[in-house]
Amino acid sequence: MNLPAAANLFVSMPGPSAQEQFLTLLKRGGVRIERIVSQGHTAPAEGWFDQDEDEWVLVLEGAGRLLFEDGCELELRRGDHVDIPAHVRHKVTWTDPDRPTVWLAVFYA
Repeated sequence: MNLPAAANLFVSMPGPSAQEQFLTLLKRGGVRIERIVSQGHTAPAEGWFDQDEDEWVLVLEGAGRLLFEDGCELELRRGDHVDIPAHVRHKVTWTDPDRPTVWLAVFYA
């Protein structure tokens, strides 16, 4: 029997970049798990995320703010998480510019 190999979310962290860094960790059976690394990144001023999937997101390190189309804004810090239903329009309005913000996002149907 082949045992699964262990991995670490914090190994091979990207350095500062002009773009957020996305890494798909797992994609199986209608579930996708991504590590997202931001440092001072925000969503474009125009437009919203409007996803066909539900998204549960957890901040592992750093901090960020999510703005929802209804005007609600959440500041998420280490350990904070939120479940965003499909088609709830939202965007990232701020991430810590001084250190990486590491998000774990789980997309599911």
